[in-house]
Amino acid sequence: MSWKNRGGSELNSRRLVSKQLTLFLCAGCFFAGLLFTDRMWTDPEAKGLSIPTGTEDEQIQLVADGCDTKLKDVRRDSKDIIREVSETRNAVQTLDKTISNLEMELAAARALQDSILTGSPVSDDLTLPEPLKKRKYLMVVGVNTAFSSRKRRDSVRATWMPQGDKLRKLEEEKGIIMRFVIGHGATSGGILDRAIEAEDRKHGDFLRLEHVEGYLELSAKTKTYFTTAVALWDADFYVKVDDDVHVNIGTLGATLAKHRSNPRVYIGCMKSGPVLAHKGVRYHEPEHWKFGEEGNKYFRHATGQLYAISKDLATYISINQNVLHKYVNEDVSLGSWFIGLDVEHIDDRRLCCGTPPDCEWKAQAGNICVASFDWSCSGICRSADRIKEVHRRCGEGEDALWTASF
Repeated sequence: MSWKNRGGSELNSRRLVSKQLTLFLCAGCFFAGLLFTDRMWTDPEAKGLSIPTGTEDEQIQLVADGCDTKLKDVRRDSKDIIREVSETRNAVQTLDKTISNLEMELAAARALQDSILTGSPVSDDLTLPEPLKKRKYLMVVGVNTAFSSRKRRDSVRATWMPQGDKLRKLEEEKGIIMRFVIGHGATSGGILDRAIEAEDRKHGDFLRLEHVEGYLELSAKTKTYFTTAVALWDADFYVKVDDDVHVNIGTLGATLAKHRSNPRVYIGCMKSGPVLAHKGVRYHEPEHWKFGEEGNKYFRHATGQLYAISKDLATYISINQNVLHKYVNEDVSLGSWFIGLDVEHIDDRRLCCGTPPDCEWKAQAGNICVASFDWSCSGICRSADRIKEVHRRCGEGEDALWTASF
């Protein structure tokens, strides 16, 4: 065979193979294309996508129209949140008041325990079950008195302080405790103490303090009074009044009841008199240098004839009695104890009216006074003789007390 024939045969063979290979590759590409196309155009749901249904189309339209039920639920939830916040605030306030009451009761129990542990004589009133019964009173009125003031006490009993069954009725129906407040003589069990004990057996209207009586000890007596009173009775207010002042109890109760919502309130006729630095004058202030230069005035405080403080303040005095400084004037001492505290000072001039005709004119005008006295005497001048006349002309009337609602 020649080289020419051999080359032509090989060329034909290569062309045949090339055509077969081309057909095979074309077929393979075709089927591969079909397979690839089938995978690419699979239903989108297989990829986690969803085709909107008629229901979802309706919801989309509701959202567009602002009528989506979920949005309405959100609006209702907002109102519920506001209501819950208000309820939570009320609950917190109630809890705060409950905690405050528990603190007051704890302080009262400590005061009673201290008296027992130190072996101090305990007043008969300390065995009464009022604190254990949680009986709540409107106010405790302590009438400051002295051993020499028997006539004053009798004049008060004959005018504005109920006696006997009426005194107990006042406690039970009106929530008002009234007692003459007095300590002991320098000689315990002496003639002065025995006279008071006999008077108490007759009238049953004394609160005896673990305190030695003395004019220069009024600040200490005031501190002991509030400490003892808050341990014995759970009241909204604790009042101190002198035994030469006329008081309308019903009007006093109505006045104090208006301030029940304030836990720390100090009520009286507020004043700011001069600090008297010179010895020998009445109301001389031995510690005048603490108040700055000569001629300065005291800080604002209630005059001592009558004032009232809320339970929280009385308890504060009880808890801190050992560290509260005593000035020679008891009204200044009380005012100083509240400096730096969040206390509301209420200046009510009805607590310091003058005697007739002042209190009489005010009563006729319908503005009955809470307390009446003469400023010149720091009480009613010759009160044992004149208080009946003041009561007749300026008194609120007995029915006013028993019909009052606090």
